[in-house]
Amino acid sequence: MDILTYTVVPVQSIMQPSGHLGVTEPISIAGPADNDTAKTRELEKFLVSAGLYESQEEAVLREEVLGRLDQIVKLWVKQISRNKGFNEQLVLEANAKIFTFGSYRLGVHGPGADIDTLCVGPRHASREEDFFIELHAMLAEMPEVTELHPVPDAHVPVMKFKFNGISIDLVYARLSSWVIPEDLDISQESILRNVDEQSVRSLNGCRVTDQILRLVPNIQHFRTTLRCMKLWAKKRGVYSNVTGFLGGINWALLVARICQLYPNAIPSMLVSRFFRVYTQWRWPNPVMLCAIEEGTLGLPVWDPRRNPRDRTHQMPIITPAYPCMNSSYNVSSSTLRVMKEEFQRGNDMCEALEMNKADWFTLFEQYPFFESYRNYLQIDITAMDDDDLRNWKGWVESRLRQLTLKIERHTFGMLQCHPHPCDFVDTMRKGRHCAFFMGLQRKQGVPLQEGQQFDIRATVDEFRHSVNMYMSWKPGMEIFVSHVRRRQIPTFVFPGGTRPARPARVQGIIGKPTSGSKVLQSVPRSKSSVSELGETIDDNAGATFDSFKRKSLDTATDTMPGKRTFSSPTLGRLSSESDAEASEDQAAIAKGGSNKNQQNLAEEVALKAITSGAFEEYLTEVEDLDAIEDYAPTGVSGISSEKLRDSTPPQEPFPGRGACGEYLAPKYELAGFQNGNMEDDFGLYIW
Repeated sequence: MDILTYTVVPVQSIMQPSGHLGVTEPISIAGPADNDTAKTRELEKFLVSAGLYESQEEAVLREEVLGRLDQIVKLWVKQISRNKGFNEQLVLEANAKIFTFGSYRLGVHGPGADIDTLCVGPRHASREEDFFIELHAMLAEMPEVTELHPVPDAHVPVMKFKFNGISIDLVYARLSSWVIPEDLDISQESILRNVDEQSVRSLNGCRVTDQILRLVPNIQHFRTTLRCMKLWAKKRGVYSNVTGFLGGINWALLVARICQLYPNAIPSMLVSRFFRVYTQWRWPNPVMLCAIEEGTLGLPVWDPRRNPRDRTHQMPIITPAYPCMNSSYNVSSSTLRVMKEEFQRGNDMCEALEMNKADWFTLFEQYPFFESYRNYLQIDITAMDDDDLRNWKGWVESRLRQLTLKIERHTFGMLQCHPHPCDFVDTMRKGRHCAFFMGLQRKQGVPLQEGQQFDIRATVDEFRHSVNMYMSWKPGMEIFVSHVRRRQIPTFVFPGGTRPARPARVQGIIGKPTSGSKVLQSVPRSKSSVSELGETIDDNAGATFDSFKRKSLDTATDTMPGKRTFSSPTLGRLSSESDAEASEDQAAIAKGGSNKNQQNLAEEVALKAITSGAFEEYLTEVEDLDAIEDYAPTGVSGISSEKLRDSTPPQEPFPGRGACGEYLAPKYELAGFQNGNMEDDFGLYIW
């Protein structure tokens, strides 16, 4: 069976009337020079050597598995139609259809990667009974299916399993039609009419993926660049949506925007421009591939002018398919700080690459997380068996972002958290367990006040309490949070179980030693499972990127004028100061000089235009400050910390929450900030 006939939707670029893709004109339409072509070949060889491409045998196996899965869901829907008493004609017409999305649909999956799949069924095939019971029973009886694990209570309900060794994540969308045509086009807005929230979320995975491919000028260059950026993000520890960094869809959107801004660039150029642009991006200005349309179905879209909730988002990256929402709501101020520093490092590395002072291996160096801070939180979890550990681990991991947010709020941003995106297992230890780690440091550039104390014991205790409210909790599911110093990090987190030798002073990438100051002081250790933070902490703590001079982030991003859509002829206009600078730059261009210098200067002028504007211009005044939910960070729209702490959260659901609520940040309680000596029973002091 030819899997391409039903897993791939034809992609056709969506050009603006002016002949370009995106909400602004490109920064540069220049093509590659000989040096760019050579570096692209080097980059492609590096990606191959890194094992990012699957073998032909595995590719064929994936197609066979998807073909078999399509046959199974077609048989399933006919069977349930017959069981529900439909006549033979309707049973014969009954149909279900498999679509793919995510990295597989984008064409950037690697060996062993799972396949995100969507099953679209008719209105009489329910999710609760027919999908999670009847289809689950069919799959359970098949010898090819292993590790079958339904997750019906997830935000996007999913069935996870392996089919002939290929990992599958299968979600379900129930349409309002009685019959699903074989040539179903899910890109149409009407497909969302009269469907439930879970189905909208499931459908939008495919709709967003297909729209991305329509909005990039060169799909092959996009794919190579995205593979590169995903590998870089994993190496540098910033690839994880659940812990507050960015996931696959977020990186795809960021790369796609760079492809729009440099439509004739090849991968080595696009990687360099990626860091150049996002080093100067003024968050929270949004990254958008197309204008945000209101649509006709009344579904909520991302709009900070009308939705106070949207104003609290730190790093908006907007999905291009209706309803357009922020895909990166999990980003916190701490994780944004880490990513901005990594963008800066990447930009410096690419500049060195262009001068032949570095190579691709340097850009992709592993981030030394356990050498970068002096103090860490270690979160250990245990369970009775593998199934319980898998469920418990997923729940705890989904709540780690809450701990980061709570620490940020309760210390008014003075204590910064850096969660590690992966978990670790001690293979020498008996029982089922795993551990998460979080680096801690005082906010950089703020002078230490004598006697200043931040007590987060209650914060950690509140986090543990919220985690233990897990609805599917079973005996043996335990969580322990403790403070560990760098020298106390367990050896099982290091490759081979061997702690690497650490130099006396860690050098930054430009050769300057890091500096530090005393921030934490020791306090007596309590008997609680949560121990106290008590150690002098190096402000820069040996991080490889902490020593470079940060470039000024004095420019903004794509602006959003307009009343109904975030698009207008004034997009990308310069401010008066920038206008004066641009005039000088244009004069310099007119004077002549080498073609290369002229091209670079012209690109800088265009970059200033693209990144001009201010997010605050598009915020409307909020009459009722209590309407902004209690998770909003301090300083947003002039709201004071006291106002946030004293506000009572609204009892009714926030206006605008609807079918695409998965893009909206969850609601968290804001506990009172404690300052002073508390009882040691709870555990955690920070000085």
